[in-house]
Amino acid sequence: MSDMRRAESRILEDALKLPPEARAAIAGSLLDSLDQSPDPDAEAAWEAEITKRIRDLDGQNVTPVPWSEARRAIVGGE
Repeated sequence: MSDMRRAESRILEDALKLPPEARAAIAGSLLDSLDQSPDPDAEAAWEAEITKRIRDLDGQNVTPVPWSEARRAIVGGE
């Protein structure tokens, strides 16, 4: 195994020992580092989506679900 592969393997082992929040932050940073050409329309699209969702919540057009319930549905596949 090359020195680089050994270093990558060690970094991964160490990262997997971190708490979930720290692993998520590292994963996000790594993904961000790969995105060299951001979509110029993405920010405007996200802002429009957020505005729509806030309007839906304020107008009571949707029923919020507690995170614990949503997570159970996502992880459990319900």
